[in-house]
Amino acid sequence: MKVNVKKGEPGKKNQADKAPGVKIIPLGGLDQIGMNITAIEYEDTIVVIDCGLAFPEEDMLGIDLVIPDVSYLKENAGKVKGLVVTHGHEDHIGAIPYVEKELSMPIYATKLTMGLIDNKLREHNLLNSVKRKVVRHGQTINLGSFRIEFIRSNHSIVDSSGLAIYTPAGILVHTGDFKVDFTPVFGETIDLQRYAELGKKGVLALMADSTNVERPGFTPSEKKVGRTFDILFSENKNSRLIIATFASNVDRVQQIINTADKYGRKVVIEGRSMVNVINTASELGFIQIPDNTLIGLEQMKNYPDEQIVLITTGSQGENMAALSRIAASIHNKISITPGDTVILSSSPIPGNEKAINRIINELEMKGAKVIFQDTHVSGHACQEELKLIYALTKPKYAIPVHGEYRHLKRHAELAMEMGVEKDHVVILNNGSVLELSDQQAKTVGHVTSQGILVDGLGVGDVGNIVLRDRQHLSQNGLIIVVVTLEKHSNLLVAGPDIVSRGFVYVRESENLMEECHDIAEEALNRCLEHKITDWGKIKTSIKDDLGEFLWRRTKRNPMILPIITEV
Repeated sequence: MKVNVKKGEPGKKNQADKAPGVKIIPLGGLDQIGMNITAIEYEDTIVVIDCGLAFPEEDMLGIDLVIPDVSYLKENAGKVKGLVVTHGHEDHIGAIPYVEKELSMPIYATKLTMGLIDNKLREHNLLNSVKRKVVRHGQTINLGSFRIEFIRSNHSIVDSSGLAIYTPAGILVHTGDFKVDFTPVFGETIDLQRYAELGKKGVLALMADSTNVERPGFTPSEKKVGRTFDILFSENKNSRLIIATFASNVDRVQQIINTADKYGRKVVIEGRSMVNVINTASELGFIQIPDNTLIGLEQMKNYPDEQIVLITTGSQGENMAALSRIAASIHNKISITPGDTVILSSSPIPGNEKAINRIINELEMKGAKVIFQDTHVSGHACQEELKLIYALTKPKYAIPVHGEYRHLKRHAELAMEMGVEKDHVVILNNGSVLELSDQQAKTVGHVTSQGILVDGLGVGDVGNIVLRDRQHLSQNGLIIVVVTLEKHSNLLVAGPDIVSRGFVYVRESENLMEECHDIAEEALNRCLEHKITDWGKIKTSIKDDLGEFLWRRTKRNPMILPIITEV
């Protein structure tokens, strides 16, 4: 569906150069991989693009997820017209239930993407309270001052979209995560013709995926992996095959199922997220499973190993994923046996290498053969594909998105290579407010954009102070000093008792514990002799004296927690 947008309206500002600029406000997804969310604002309209989560970094001890801070959206809730989602990966939809509890935005997405969003809303009991609309590729929706067109795209999950956002200031093009795949496993190839038509109309700014910008050439087609699977199935006819991949990579699962059917193998799906995604994709017609191919986990024992293919989660070494539990021999229904062939069909996400290597070692020690080379292709565009999009859209401004700073910087260089003027290439930070018009692009402010930490059922109740305490505890341990004082008289009734956790093994450090007792007792007595009754001052005195002593003796700095009770 083609949309012609006029820059001026009768009775209003008839000249484009007098119109206010459109604001682009990334609330996540820059200087990082994941947690993608961007607000586009013009006067009384805000449209949100994607709402993803990030997985915790190594120093975020005990944290399950990181979600975007949407304080700015809550402050401007009356302007927010809807959430537009490009595709169904966790880094683009994972935070939706948490944010919907705060904002209750209408959601617009394509069929499979919406099916995966529905699963998340259902888990949080939000399915009936959030307005949702399924959009087809080529369709345009009106949201406030904007019209937004969904453009067919290719990625490692089917039904992905790019976006053309028609604003009074001009057309913004957002590629979403994409690649150019001329032979996709499911559906049609990316709609390059539409990008070219937009280029002829005039694109004010291109916001393009930066994930693979450092890689030259083109990203191979997903069907290349299908040919690799055919070879691996042929070479391992006498082995049970266990294949780990991303749950959301529906095309990859389709190719595994196709190859299993060709070689007469039964397929077992294991891993909660994998089961959920495949069920949803199957129900919506995005994956075709031949009759009598899929069997349940309980039925696996009825078939010899050489007739089984197990598709599972855990290709990134996640602790609780199915493959990790299998490798550690803590899965209650699947055990590795000598002769099994395990295929890791994904590339390591930066930071996950150690966890993946640990699993490979555990599998190899149990007698399995592990294959991880040439079993994956990326879902993101390399340099030549990005150049193609720039050549087609001919944007006036380039705004690299989705990547760490080094990706954004290299993307900026590529944009200039493709003819975008240096002053028209803008590298933003999370929270930057970029005002964009035909005349200029300028940063006009900054909004809160720090990630919110999710720990169990707690959302935002763990902050930097708590994380610092956890890191302190993990590195140096804890000393607890328990003192009991008599009420009113402040006479010492019991203690100080010293409890050590994660600092030293008490049974082998009795002398050190006795010295700690003496130091704490001296500090306490000094306070009582000087008639100090403020518990805060007493605790500080104990902490300071004991901390100084332990540093001299051990060169360690444990957390010291004095506890005072009265009777």
